[in-house]
Amino acid sequence: MKVLITGASGFLGSHIAEQLAGQGHSVRLLLRRTSPRRFLSALAYEETAGDITDAATLPVAVQGIDAVIHAAGLIKARKEAEFDAVNAEGTANLVRAAEQSASVKRFVYVSSLAAHGPSPDGAPRPRNAPAMPVSAYGRSKLAGEDNVRASALAPRAVIFRPPVIYGPRDPALVPFFRLARFRVAPLLMGGHNRISIVFAEDAARAICLATTAEADVEGKVYCPEDGHVHTWRDLLAAIEEAVGRRALRLSAPRWAFSAAAIVSETFGFAARRAVPLTRDKVREMAQRHWMCSSDDLRRDTGWVPSIDIRSGAKLTADWYRRERWI
Repeated sequence: MKVLITGASGFLGSHIAEQLAGQGHSVRLLLRRTSPRRFLSALAYEETAGDITDAATLPVAVQGIDAVIHAAGLIKARKEAEFDAVNAEGTANLVRAAEQSASVKRFVYVSSLAAHGPSPDGAPRPRNAPAMPVSAYGRSKLAGEDNVRASALAPRAVIFRPPVIYGPRDPALVPFFRLARFRVAPLLMGGHNRISIVFAEDAARAICLATTAEADVEGKVYCPEDGHVHTWRDLLAAIEEAVGRRALRLSAPRWAFSAAAIVSETFGFAARRAVPLTRDKVREMAQRHWMCSSDDLRRDTGWVPSIDIRSGAKLTADWYRRERWI
């Protein structure tokens, strides 16, 4: 199969590209001139220059392609319009190009659990329940989903809503590992909020299965998760074990995180760049339950997660050390 992958220079996208290439599929990557290639150095792939925000570059990218995996997305931005330009309009551009290609048989969109919204009671929300995103990021990913569903590709499309993804190459959790090494761990609201998580390689394998399998997956929405209910304290405990340090747990109220977010936003405004900690992100993190279920995915594709939280944290910490990220 010949597959176009967007976002392959990033965290999850590079794992997807690596697995597909390793399975013998022909991989074409949509890359910007400025995209880093460090995670792609060991892969055999075809490169096509372009950007999902530049519609003119996309018809060539999808030419002769059997399937598209759209994993590119903006996870931090200075304002909501920046999220929309990439996650909503960029997705619309790619969908229109794929619609016009006679060869594309499957379109896989990597959305986010943030698009569906948190659970009000701790139980995974049915995938057809009304979406209730609580952040600008979540709203932009939902708009991307809507663009896929409104297109002629909808009957051939698969949408993934991953929860928290972690693993090697992930820059987002580096601060947690660093703080654990320094033996301090500020936890929002005590770290008791419940979350679903999935190791990056497991999430990538699920996406590859849905792309290449002949199983009845089209028109479905899937949430890959490791099969367990976790809290942020559970994740911290796994990180502590992985780095060999015990951190002082500091329960911080929401207002303290919001105050830190204001400082972070002020720095970002002065530096003219997006920052990961914003009041909008704190609103998202403060939700009590970010839960999902992978039951449908397991039934339809035979996928099962292979990495538990303790093994995943160790694999991540070992990679961070080798790369000198911690």
